[in-house]
Amino acid sequence: MKILHLSDTHCKHRSLQNLPSADLIIHSGDVSFAGSEEEIIDFMEWFSVLPYKYKIFIAGNHDDCLFGSNIDGLPDNCFYLCNSGVTVEGLNFYGLPLFMEDIMSGNYDEHLRKIPPDTDVLITHQPPYCILDSAANINYGDRGLLQAVLNIQPKYHLFGHIHDAYGIEKSRKTVFVNAAILNEKYEISNEAVLLDV
Repeated sequence: MKILHLSDTHCKHRSLQNLPSADLIIHSGDVSFAGSEEEIIDFMEWFSVLPYKYKIFIAGNHDDCLFGSNIDGLPDNCFYLCNSGVTVEGLNFYGLPLFMEDIMSGNYDEHLRKIPPDTDVLITHQPPYCILDSAANINYGDRGLLQAVLNIQPKYHLFGHIHDAYGIEKSRKTVFVNAAILNEKYEISNEAVLLDV
């Protein structure tokens, strides 16, 4: 299965041209800039008609109007994952959003503990600690998330959040991908990442 991964488009999704073909497209959060309903709706209208067989997206810290929301009306082949999973052609995908409300309340750590052990592709917004998480020599990744990934050992861990840390890093068990499209100046500077899973 070919997967196209992108993240952190911050309302510039309609400026993305000539996206490569794939079976599944995944957006790992920060689809919006201000987190408004209008921005989210515009993204979903764009995303849901893209010419991919399957589509998955999660919320990032900018997408806070999605906190506690149920999204209705998506096409059958388009999935919003919020501490939830979906199986696509035999692969188990699980999506963990990044809401500041969950961080402040401590619920984020609880959600980490509920990631299923049979997850093949983990989609989060923030990176794990010390893996594609550095900006200005500071590591912004989450230590609890790193431990969860080490325990579960998914085939792929897809994320964004740290715009300056775009790239791919491979361990013995997991391929880590930060697919942030925008740089720190919120300019389109990176390509979506095509993976052969």
